[in-house]
Amino acid sequence: MATTGTAPAPRTAVPPQPRSPAPHTSAPGATLIGSVQRAMRLLETVAVHEHGAPAKQLARETGLALPTAYHLLRTLVHEGYLRRDRGLFFLGDAAERLSSSGAQQKRRSTVTDTLARWRDAVGVPVYYAVYRDGEIGLIGVADTPASPAVEEWADFRETAHAHALGQCLLAQLDDAARRDHLDRYPVRPVTPYTVRDAASLLRRLERVRETDVVIERQEYALGTVCAAIPLRVGAAAASVAVSLPVHQADRLLPTIQRLQAEMRCLLGSLALSISI
Repeated sequence: MATTGTAPAPRTAVPPQPRSPAPHTSAPGATLIGSVQRAMRLLETVAVHEHGAPAKQLARETGLALPTAYHLLRTLVHEGYLRRDRGLFFLGDAAERLSSSGAQQKRRSTVTDTLARWRDAVGVPVYYAVYRDGEIGLIGVADTPASPAVEEWADFRETAHAHALGQCLLAQLDDAARRDHLDRYPVRPVTPYTVRDAASLLRRLERVRETDVVIERQEYALGTVCAAIPLRVGAAAASVAVSLPVHQADRLLPTIQRLQAEMRCLLGSLALSISI
């Protein structure tokens, strides 16, 4: 860059000097840490060798100097991301936990997206629950501010006898598992409309097996009606449900029928996620 001034230029002009290079921290990718990048390449390379690989092979395939590869491999083994067995390196427990967590997050995302699509298709809140290890788990709910989900005002696990999801799940269990659940969580009134005793509930659940649809009117929450249908995927008991205000109870059966049609289109994506 030329400088301003009044002094005449010398006879022997000095060529303009090149600008100093920008500081290293402003160059593209300057914030990347090389050792982390190299460690990641090693992990990725180990992952493709199902039967393990020696350090020399890993160094060659990643383009790393052997001393560098040895240093990083020792560090990764120490931290549990790799394990060494008879001179071969394999993925360690820490790396497998990362992979498992990532897969679980992906499954949860699939559930969330699927429920949201069903909610948009039927225009009411949609619920998804599973029965696992003797307990009911509400896995996902999709609703909107204009059509909110029912508030869990009474412990969902303890009130399976009162809500449609719980009744639908109990109906899918064998008699011994169903009675075991009711021994641990006895039938009790939640609202004035809740089923009164275990015997009445068990008779109702027998009828549910024939229709596959559970309809519950204000048994869990006053002012709300719900319908649930079983989700038969593998050995797990699962259920999907919808809810409506009681003054719209006439919409309940058409809504659940529409949901069933939508589920046939997207059941595969949710089926992959039922093990959450």
